[in-house]
Amino acid sequence: MSVPLVSVLLPVYNGEPYLAAALESILRQDHDRLEVIAIDDGSTDGSLEILRRYQSADDRIAIVSRENRGLIATLNEGLAMAKGNLIARMDADDISYPTRFSRQVSLFTEQPDLAISGTGIDRLIGTRMVRGTPNPIYQSGQWGTLSMFFTVFMHSTVMYNRNVIPEDMLVYDASYVHAEDFDLFRRITARFPAAMIDDSLVAYRIHEGSVTNKHKRQMRRTHLRIVTENLERNALMNDPHVLDDIGVAVTPDTVRRAADFILSLQGKIEALPAATSPSYDDGMLCFFYFLYQLINDEEQPRLTHDFLTRTGKWQSIRRRERYGLRAGAYAPWCSHLSMGVTRRLDALARYMQSVPAKMVLLNNGVA
Repeated sequence: MSVPLVSVLLPVYNGEPYLAAALESILRQDHDRLEVIAIDDGSTDGSLEILRRYQSADDRIAIVSRENRGLIATLNEGLAMAKGNLIARMDADDISYPTRFSRQVSLFTEQPDLAISGTGIDRLIGTRMVRGTPNPIYQSGQWGTLSMFFTVFMHSTVMYNRNVIPEDMLVYDASYVHAEDFDLFRRITARFPAAMIDDSLVAYRIHEGSVTNKHKRQMRRTHLRIVTENLERNALMNDPHVLDDIGVAVTPDTVRRAADFILSLQGKIEALPAATSPSYDDGMLCFFYFLYQLINDEEQPRLTHDFLTRTGKWQSIRRRERYGLRAGAYAPWCSHLSMGVTRRLDALARYMQSVPAKMVLLNNGVA
């Protein structure tokens, strides 16, 4: 059996601080039949020079450099260039551990009808690493249901199987800006099998310059639009405007309607067949947390208090958050103080749970 070619799709935009580490991690994979399609999307830093330096030492790298067209256009350009039947996504600020591609290739070899796979992640924060743990939510295998509510894979961990996914489906839709992965994953998993490798095979770097941090508001609005479309398609939506409205502005009215939506959705899910309702329950709970975080980020404790009270989900949030929000509904200064303490405690907890990043990278064969 021939060794499959993996096309690695690497969009680059001002990735100079982290690009060399990302490239090193790709080129040191133990599955070495690769082509790296690096598209420099109009970078204004030293990214192109780094790409050319690595290309001069390894002819598996192909470079396209042009004016800025945005991530979705860049991804689709790379897909059109890819020669491999397996296409791996990689971000220019993340690190793939050396066995990532071989583990995913083996999975597709064992399950040739598989369309897409993702992997677990470790979170790289500065010089510290928070180790990932398997998420039991994926054990049901009902990917089409879960992907109605949230982005089921971290984008930079996925590998696509072109032997299964039709050519006209494996395209990012430009109308879903900053949630193009959510849209593509829901379309694939609605029709074809998917799988998660629980082990962390990618170090996902968290930093202020990431797309997730820079475009959070737009990303959330697009996410809400996709969930609305999914639920409407399945006759689970009682107010077609509620999610878009809270994405535009978090107000007493939009919070009330969002809470009523959650209660209505919960009732509809309870009426579903027992075989399917657990995955709907899991998806709905993930989406509840999404709305809770969106509202809580406005730092108006009265609104968050109202949302939790109307949905009856006080027990779904952490105890220290409950204390601060309950007090803050009547004394906002108290809640703001509590939120500040919570952020510091969360940072301390992350530090205590983390280990030196260098230790994890060395243990995974990343110099």
